[in-house]
Amino acid sequence: MSNIAVADAAAPSAAAKPFLTRLGAGFVNRLVIIVPYLWLLFFFLIPFVIVFKISLSQTAIAMPPYTPVLDFSNGVSGFFARFRDLNFDNYIWLTQDALYFKAYITSLIIAAISTVLTLLVGYPIAYGMARAPATIRPTLLMLVILPFWTSFLIRVYAWIGILKPEGLLNQLLLSLHIINQPLVILNTYTAIFIGIVYSYLPFMVLPLYSSLEKMDYSLIEAAKDLGCPPTAAFWKITFPLSLPGVIAGCLLVFIPAVGEFVIPDLLGGSSTLMIGKTLWNEFFANRDWPVSSAVAVILLLLLTVPIMLFQQAQAKAQEQGK
Repeated sequence: MSNIAVADAAAPSAAAKPFLTRLGAGFVNRLVIIVPYLWLLFFFLIPFVIVFKISLSQTAIAMPPYTPVLDFSNGVSGFFARFRDLNFDNYIWLTQDALYFKAYITSLIIAAISTVLTLLVGYPIAYGMARAPATIRPTLLMLVILPFWTSFLIRVYAWIGILKPEGLLNQLLLSLHIINQPLVILNTYTAIFIGIVYSYLPFMVLPLYSSLEKMDYSLIEAAKDLGCPPTAAFWKITFPLSLPGVIAGCLLVFIPAVGEFVIPDLLGGSSTLMIGKTLWNEFFANRDWPVSSAVAVILLLLLTVPIMLFQQAQAKAQEQGK
């Protein structure tokens, strides 16, 4: 009888173990999902709400330089009284001043051209890395990542020494008798394109390399055996299969290039009109935090909404493909 009692007592505990295991696994799965959302909440959504609130305020000679400042010192009624003072006057002001519209358009054009140039430079590099022997691929990856070991600001300043009229590039071209007088590259849009392509090239190469490395190159050999020219095989097989890497690389370059400030300021000169420089001038030179916050909110919407629509279209295309 005692053995039967012990067996009956052990049965529930044995049955409880799978339940506890499933409970622990479910908690871990939820935690893995919750942590990124908490990260986005604290480091994206909350700062965005604060900036959006400032964009609805008015400039004031105070600290902070805007009003109203929402607080609960006067209770809930005082909070809502301050809340009712918010308005969209700053957004209306942006529509009436052509400077901001030109800054947005210029930034989008420069970012688009820079992204295309980065793709043209980065694709052959990524393709060569993917087709290289497996033993030297880690070394090639390290060489791509190597510029990140140096400060971004120092690398941009180095380009000033290269591109200025008495810089290394002009000295080399003059010594080779390729040109008769120094080229004017610094403080032009050409210098901005060079700086952006150089600085963001790894962000293009790495996603492309990831896609090209996974590709089955026996498809290329089969196409050649069937008489397909190399160029046609590239456009019909290689490029479509690498399209996820192309899209990822273009987004990683285009998004930060739109709001770039350091490169246009140092390489483009004072006459360059980009939204990053406009934001800096409004924040620190004019101390107009509400208008600059409105500029930042519109810039974020210009970048976020198309990306979300594109992701939804991609998801629908994948579902239809299945």
